[in-house]
Amino acid sequence: MSTQVPKEPETEEVETDPVVKSAQDRRIREKAERTARERVKTDEAPDLEGEDTRVIKVFRYDPEVPEKQEPRFDEFHVPFDKGMTVLDALMYARDTYDSSLTFRHSCRQAVCGSDALFVNGSQRLGCQTQLGDLDEPIRIEPLPHQDVVKDLVVDMQHFYEQMEAVDPFFDPDDLPADEMAEQAQTRANREKIKMSTRCIWCGACMSSCNIAAGNNDYLGPAAINKAYRFAMDEREGSDKKRERIEIIERENGVWRCQTQFSCTEVCPKDIPLTEHIQALKREAVKENLKFW
Repeated sequence: MSTQVPKEPETEEVETDPVVKSAQDRRIREKAERTARERVKTDEAPDLEGEDTRVIKVFRYDPEVPEKQEPRFDEFHVPFDKGMTVLDALMYARDTYDSSLTFRHSCRQAVCGSDALFVNGSQRLGCQTQLGDLDEPIRIEPLPHQDVVKDLVVDMQHFYEQMEAVDPFFDPDDLPADEMAEQAQTRANREKIKMSTRCIWCGACMSSCNIAAGNNDYLGPAAINKAYRFAMDEREGSDKKRERIEIIERENGVWRCQTQFSCTEVCPKDIPLTEHIQALKREAVKENLKFW
């Protein structure tokens, strides 16, 4: 299976606050009751006979509901209209059949990066992927190589930590005397880093990377691309650029990349991630060259 359900850690039994335990028990009981109600709701689903529909198979898992602790796929029939996206289909299934169906989404314009999914064997944004372009049944899963929290929601904490590890902020040596003055950048330099600034932190590239899957310490393509965005900015301070290069040239930095191009292939913003990683390899080599 392409999803990774977290294993329950083996811990010693500890005394639990009765108030907290009671609140948790109540929440779990309420979820179980909702599940029972949804089963009845599914039986009363609208009649779509004669309509143009698509079949989606959605990964389901909920560690807090006994009958959902074993991962499975639920099948939903959704009415199809031209222009309908995977996210639209998921929202229809949630609103019509099962309100407990859980997934992330926000802007619906391929900007927030929250609805990255594994659709028909490839990392994609749900709001950007046209339902009509996919073969049925349309299989929708959470991002691979991430711990599943519930249904299509994965734990992104490690991804965010890797992004923060490269200090993703601008740090020039000098600021203009006038605080309202613009920090000028040449058109050529802007073009050089333009694509790298389009990253929306969706995690699709990290999920597709075989190296990241086998090495939890590898920075990953998104973090390295973020380092490229600042290291290649001509306004970056020389000391900070050197420090940034030192971060990405460590054991689990750019040299772990095996140039498989999987990250570039799945990036929803068409960022040439592999190209940026190779450029930083060259920068790392130049930083270590000594002429005397």
